[in-house]
Amino acid sequence: MPHSYLKPLLDNNGSKIILLLLDGLGGISLTPDGKSALEFAETPNLDRLAAEGSLGQTIPIRLGITPGSGPAHLALFGYEPLEFVIGRGALSAAGINLAVNRGDIAARGNLCTFDENQNVIDRRAGRISHTDAAPVIELLNQVQIQGVEVEIRQVKEYRFVIVMRGEGLNPALNDTDPQETGAPPLQLEAQSPDSKKSAKLMNQWIEKAYQVLADQPVANGFLLRGFATDPGLPAYQEAYELDAVCIAEYPMYKGVSRLVGMDVINDVGEGALGEFNTAKKHWNDYDFFFIHIKKTDSYGEDGNLEGKAKIIEEVDQALPVLLELNPEVLIITGDHSTPAELKSHSWHPVPFLLWAPKTHRTDLETSFSERNCARGGLGTFPAVEIMSLGLAHAGRLKKFGA
Repeated sequence: MPHSYLKPLLDNNGSKIILLLLDGLGGISLTPDGKSALEFAETPNLDRLAAEGSLGQTIPIRLGITPGSGPAHLALFGYEPLEFVIGRGALSAAGINLAVNRGDIAARGNLCTFDENQNVIDRRAGRISHTDAAPVIELLNQVQIQGVEVEIRQVKEYRFVIVMRGEGLNPALNDTDPQETGAPPLQLEAQSPDSKKSAKLMNQWIEKAYQVLADQPVANGFLLRGFATDPGLPAYQEAYELDAVCIAEYPMYKGVSRLVGMDVINDVGEGALGEFNTAKKHWNDYDFFFIHIKKTDSYGEDGNLEGKAKIIEEVDQALPVLLELNPEVLIITGDHSTPAELKSHSWHPVPFLLWAPKTHRTDLETSFSERNCARGGLGTFPAVEIMSLGLAHAGRLKKFGA
């Protein structure tokens, strides 16, 4: 289990912990007088918490390694991402509560647009709406091949999940997404001897499904990535003795939370204020609240620094709702950095704020930004240590040794 050395130290004292995650929070300043989105935003509440609490920065995987969303979230939850490997397909399936059992294989799919030569000209089919994509995905759900069961479920807009169930399946398959336009989808191939059967069956399904979509005006193709199966992760309750809940709008983050055994609230208010009010509504039901804000990452990937800063400001304005709940520990951080300048995830350290009014050790920093966090009293540390730090400040860890 994650942090097995913590197990004998756990003390379930009823204290409350909030882990507030702004996806892709970290940014960069390319010049000494430049500003990241976090520095550009007006954040009086975050700055007050920074002045009262402790700052630092985390490394999601290892120095210089750019993390995907799955391993970055596992690290936040204390699961060593190099040990507990989980594919995007299993995450996406869990996010919509679609069963993926040991031995099944799952992949995330994007509807896309092919030209007459079956080259990809739009990897997201013009970001086709959820309503318009639904009948196209239902066509895919009707495609079956002999020897296995295939289930397709829409996730959001052009995104879907495919799950294949049968004997002798193995998820060691490459993505078909070329990650660029003007190129054909990649040929799906077995990545190990044990996955040759899976590759053969999945290629049969892909060929048949392409034929079914050939006459569609926009979404006439699809791309698959992140083949995976149930990773069999240790349960959060067992690892930390926490009654934990996820409050998130996007399915993928609900998925990783389900896979570690958190409850997931499906009726979530919109935006930061809506999510915080959802936490308030369920405050007496749980003692660990994972609250996920997505759009900081989305705007970062779009290269929209002002949009990312605006989401940070909306979080800041809504923070009093959480503070009125008087949690013993409030942690505010990101899963990784998504600098608007790079329009992608990056390897840069992630800003980290710990506010625990009964136990935190203040430092000399008075505002919440990348530069302040780099100077903060907590230093730079692995993201997998976040949970033990939060448990300690919540009074949930006893002394180690005599």
